[in-house]
Amino acid sequence: RQSHCGDCKKEYTMNNHSFGCDFGSYHLKIYNRDADGYLMQHNMVAVQDKDKLLACGDEAYAMYEKAPANIHVGAPMSYGNLASISNMQAFLKKLLEENIKGQLKGADFFVALPTDMQERNFTMLIQDSAMKPKTVYLVDKPVAAGLGLGINVKEAQGVLIVDIGAETTEISVLSLGGTVISRLIQTGGRSIDDAIQSAIRKEYSFFIGSKTAENIKKELADAIDPEEKTMQICGRNMVVGLPQMLELSSAFVYDAIKEQLGIITDAIKTILERTPPELGVDIIANGIYLTGGSARIRNLDQLLQKKTGISVKVDEDPEMCVVRGLARVINEKEFRPLAFVTKEQKYV
Repeated sequence: RQSHCGDCKKEYTMNNHSFGCDFGSYHLKIYNRDADGYLMQHNMVAVQDKDKLLACGDEAYAMYEKAPANIHVGAPMSYGNLASISNMQAFLKKLLEENIKGQLKGADFFVALPTDMQERNFTMLIQDSAMKPKTVYLVDKPVAAGLGLGINVKEAQGVLIVDIGAETTEISVLSLGGTVISRLIQTGGRSIDDAIQSAIRKEYSFFIGSKTAENIKKELADAIDPEEKTMQICGRNMVVGLPQMLELSSAFVYDAIKEQLGIITDAIKTILERTPPELGVDIIANGIYLTGGSARIRNLDQLLQKKTGISVKVDEDPEMCVVRGLARVINEKEFRPLAFVTKEQKYV
C-alpha cells in the first residue's frame, strides 16, 4: 500500500486520552498515553450460552480447550481481520475500563492496520462502540513496526520488515513513510503449532491440544539443525483412547516445522525479487528486521540469513514493536502525519 492521499488526513491536536491498539490474532496490545504504559492480554473471549460475555483476555485463555459445551472460547480476530466485531468491542471496553483511570469518552484511538485489510472495519470497531471516541486514526502496521524498531521510516531508504504473527506473516518494504511493496501470507505461529500436532498424530497416533503444541514450539523448536533436547508431554493415545505421556525430541520437532518455515522463507525471497534495485541496495546494507511473537523461534534469524544472504536483526521484544510504534506516532510530532482517518470520518 502506498502512502495515503492528503484528502484522507485530518489534523491531529494533542489529546492526553490517547490509545494505541494493535489487534493481533494472539495478543491485544494497547498503549495508554496518559500513563505512558502498555497493556497486553491474550486476544480471546469466553461467551456463555451464545450471548453472555463470561471472560476475556488472559482469563478467557485459561479456559481455552477446557470449557463445557455451553461456553465458547475463541478469538475475535482471525488471520489479521475481525471475526467478531461485537466480541472485540466488548473485550476492548472491558479491558480499558478495568485498567485505565478516568473516562474513555472523547479519547483518540490509533489502530495498526494490517496489509490488505479493510480500513472501515477497524475504524467502525471503535467508532461504533459504547466508548464514544473522539477520532479513530489508522497507521499502516508495517510502518508502526518500523517505528517501534527505532527506524525513521520517513527517510528515503529501503527497509524490509518481516512480522511473523500468530496466524499471518506480513512482509513489507518501506520507504518515505509508506509501504512500497508488501505481502501477507496465512502462515504464522499457529501454522507451526498445527504442523507439530499433525506430525505427532501421524507418527505416534497421539493427540495433543493446541496449548501443548505451543509449549513444544517454545521449548524444542529450532530453525536450523537443533542440539539434542527432549521433553515429556501429555496427550491421548488414539489407539487405546487413554491419556498418556510421550517423550519428544528437538530433532522430531525440527522435521515437523521445517516446511512451514520454508513457506515464510520463500515469501521473503519473492518480495526481495520484486523489490526495486535501489531499495534492494539499502536492504542489503540495513539488513532484514524480524518482529512478531514467532520471531522468537530459536535461530530463525540464522535460517533467514542463510537463505537470503542478508543479515537479519531480531528485536528483543518482538511482540511489542507495532504498539511501540503507535506510541511514537502519538507522542512524536514528526510522525503524526503517518496516521490517517477514513473518508467517512473526515467529514464527521
